[in-house]
Amino acid sequence: MGAQEKSPSIANSMQRVKVYRLNDDGKWDDQGTGHVNVDYLERSEDLGLFVIDEEDNETLLLHRISSEDIYRKQEDTIISWRDPEYSTELALSFQETAGCSYIWDHICSVQRNMHFNTLNNETFQSINSELRELPAVELSTLPLILKTVVESGIADQMRLTELIVNDQDFFRKLMDLFRICEDLENIDGLHMIFKIVRGIILLNSQQIFEKMFRDELIMDIIGSLEYDPEVPNVQHHRDFLKEHVVFKEAIPIKDPVVLSKIHQTYRVGYLKDAILPRVLDEATIANLNSIIHSNNAAVVSLLKDDSTFIQELFSRLRSPTSSTESKKNLVFFLLEFCSLSKSLQMVQQLRLFRDLMNEGIFDIISDALQSEDKRLVLTGTDILILFLNQDPNLLRSYVVRQEGIPLLGLLVKGMITDFGDDMHCQFLEILRSLLDSYTLTGSQKDTIIEIFYEKHLGQLVDVITSSCPSEDVAQSVRESVVSGGGVENQNSVKPEILSNICELLCFCVLHHPYRIKCNFLLNNMIDKVLFLTQRREKYLVVAAVRFVRTILSRHDEPLINHIVKNNLLRPIVEAFVANGNRYNLLNSAILELFEYIRKENLKSLLKYLVDSFWDQLVKFENLASINALKVKYEQSLENCGTKNSANVLDPRKRIDERALEKEEEEYFNDSDEEDTASACVSQTHKAEAQPSLPNGGTANYPTLSPRSGGLVDYDDDEDDEDYRPPPKKQSEKSDGDEVVVESLKMKRKLGSKEKEPDSTKKQRLGKNFKSKDSVFAALCSTLSQAVLPSKKTASASA
Repeated sequence: MGAQEKSPSIANSMQRVKVYRLNDDGKWDDQGTGHVNVDYLERSEDLGLFVIDEEDNETLLLHRISSEDIYRKQEDTIISWRDPEYSTELALSFQETAGCSYIWDHICSVQRNMHFNTLNNETFQSINSELRELPAVELSTLPLILKTVVESGIADQMRLTELIVNDQDFFRKLMDLFRICEDLENIDGLHMIFKIVRGIILLNSQQIFEKMFRDELIMDIIGSLEYDPEVPNVQHHRDFLKEHVVFKEAIPIKDPVVLSKIHQTYRVGYLKDAILPRVLDEATIANLNSIIHSNNAAVVSLLKDDSTFIQELFSRLRSPTSSTESKKNLVFFLLEFCSLSKSLQMVQQLRLFRDLMNEGIFDIISDALQSEDKRLVLTGTDILILFLNQDPNLLRSYVVRQEGIPLLGLLVKGMITDFGDDMHCQFLEILRSLLDSYTLTGSQKDTIIEIFYEKHLGQLVDVITSSCPSEDVAQSVRESVVSGGGVENQNSVKPEILSNICELLCFCVLHHPYRIKCNFLLNNMIDKVLFLTQRREKYLVVAAVRFVRTILSRHDEPLINHIVKNNLLRPIVEAFVANGNRYNLLNSAILELFEYIRKENLKSLLKYLVDSFWDQLVKFENLASINALKVKYEQSLENCGTKNSANVLDPRKRIDERALEKEEEEYFNDSDEEDTASACVSQTHKAEAQPSLPNGGTANYPTLSPRSGGLVDYDDDEDDEDYRPPPKKQSEKSDGDEVVVESLKMKRKLGSKEKEPDSTKKQRLGKNFKSKDSVFAALCSTLSQAVLPSKKTASASA
């Protein structure tokens, strides 16, 4: 098609090249377009490559073929080399692979002859072959035609191709002869015609293909290929195409050109894939694919430009009088129509998809997703994926509209629905694309994420909790399995669905860390996801471990404190212990989680793990990761002990490091309250070391460990039944930033109190507190935040 428009000569098409030269910047400069030839150099017996400009017939390139191994063939259409005369890299980019192969074979032939010193005028044949004309197409000349087609060299093939293209009646006469042989049952003649047609196809000429695949010839061409002499039985390709292949028209196509292209495309594809798959080389297959691709582009282009066709298509889809079967076929047609649009250029594809959106294709897909026909639902998701691959903003702009909100709910519902195959993976892919924060912008981003988190996130987590047994049920299942009972899991949700939900949650943690943190903290969702560790499927337990590992990768202090406070690593440790010494994916995933905690020095988690679960983990101490975890823990205790010793024994030095103002320092040095502050500091030091505190301070942990040997040997406050601490001024769920704010507020209060006279100060203390113990407790609550905050709070206050 395209080649015919450019030149009537096949030689011109096959030898058309672009010349490139490598510049000093390492980039290829286009030197022009022309036609390449191999011929003798002027006044020499050497052969060279000539490239003549196609516009002004000037010489673009003149290169003497070298006997050295300097030539490289790349990607079937490029020949490159380093020219020794000009010390530069050159390349020829061919329009067709056949032309590249032709020139490459000539270069190789010339080099062989140069090596054996046999290069002369007789060994080289120019493009003008001795083949002058084709033999007459008659039954008696079939052997001569076959010899001409099959035994021709490359140069003769070029000439043969040109002769066949220029002969308007060659194929008509050959097919007439084929029908005569078939009527006479002349098997020898049919075998020869088969070989002739196959040889002509292997010439791989675009112009020959255009002649062979015309509507009036293609069925006879396919018929001639039924008589393969290497196959004992005659094939029946024509019967299959006529009787078994049914052309369905979901909507009548009135354009005869479109119908012709559609039929030709199917028949060429059948010839390529069913008739000659073992015979065709890569270059011929590529050329046939090019014909199919070009036909598809023509069909889509003609249909999309037909406004009446598109309007009739969507009016039938919306019509209440259209039958269910008719609408189903129309949706199937929509999928094929959108798939074929890949043959169009990118700008045309985008324009087509926008037109389809304006016509209301997403409303049609929403109806399809609610169908009970699984194939129709799958078709709807395929169309959505095509839109996402083309331009995701088209689907996102629809979802944020009022009429598009239900579509997001249908996608979530589809993800947790068992369709009996892998369709839920497609729903996962669509949701991830819609929620991709790196490509979302502006109000579109806020709206989609808000809808998902408010309406659908809890729905996904509820599927996990409802599909996992409670602790009591899980225990009874384990006991029954141990005793040989073999209790069967009655949960109806497929494990693959649970795995995909967990994968989507990991995606949300990475893309919407702040939004999902609120949901995790307020709704205790981490604990619910960890119900997966109670499942028997090991890969679901691994999915839960990967989920926690993803959370920890954010280094979010409130979430880490939430994990510690609620003892959320317990099910993971129990799964690790239950797995025993098996070396499997679960073992590796949990060990990697522990190793990450150690390498990232997540101190609160490190202390929580060892203090809470070392009795269970000690049996795995021979593993390098477990042993390293313990070593890191002990090193952390030693470092914390050193820091705490400096902080408690020399509080003024600590105050100097934080650069408190002079009046605040004088306030803390007040003779009436100095002893009280010192006593409360040590007590507050012990209180802040509780792992359940939200600030997650690790500098004070050693006082809780019996191995650490605390600086002051106080009894644990939790064991003192008479101990009544004052109410805390900050909530347990406050993060590190809130602790910093509290510390700054307290410093401002202390500064204002310093300006009051001592008598007023004592009088106010007397009014607010009625006992000496309550005075100590109040000061402890105040000074614990002002004097000894956690490490991060101290640095923020400074």
